[in-house]
Amino acid sequence: MDKEDKLKMNSFLSFKLGEEIFAANVSKVLNILEMVKITKVPKCPDYMKGVINLRGSILPVIDTRIKLGMTVTEMTANTCILVLDIDYQKDSIHIGGLVDSVQEVLEIDPDKILPPPNIGSKFQSEFIYGMYKFKEDQFIMLLDMDKLFSTEDFENINDITPIVEY
Repeated sequence: MDKEDKLKMNSFLSFKLGEEIFAANVSKVLNILEMVKITKVPKCPDYMKGVINLRGSILPVIDTRIKLGMTVTEMTANTCILVLDIDYQKDSIHIGGLVDSVQEVLEIDPDKILPPPNIGSKFQSEFIYGMYKFKEDQFIMLLDMDKLFSTEDFENINDITPIVEY
């Protein structure tokens, strides 16, 4: 299945970061892990929490809240790691993303997805795929996980673990 077919899938995994609910296309989420000890790597950016051992492979773990300009994730019983499959150039990179809690899988009809907000050129929303009106007064931000990371992010990640095609 190519990237465009994956994005056409209507299933999204919702998760909380602070009081906000976000969602990622299920095709980008490989696994949900309970919290494990994260080994810190010196001189990494603030959002890079470190690495974990995932079935014998090194998995870089980022603090998704910091990456999105929020406060640091506070570890609770619900904190978990989403194992994400990110496309970068022609490679597939696996990254762990800390989230406060996983909510549910949502089936969202494509015509119910609203365009991302346009708040001016200083606000970078290219990683927001769209918005879904979840309740009368609440939206879920649908993230394009491939666009959440910059070239610099991948260079930092590649310093920790080489890019591997899976």
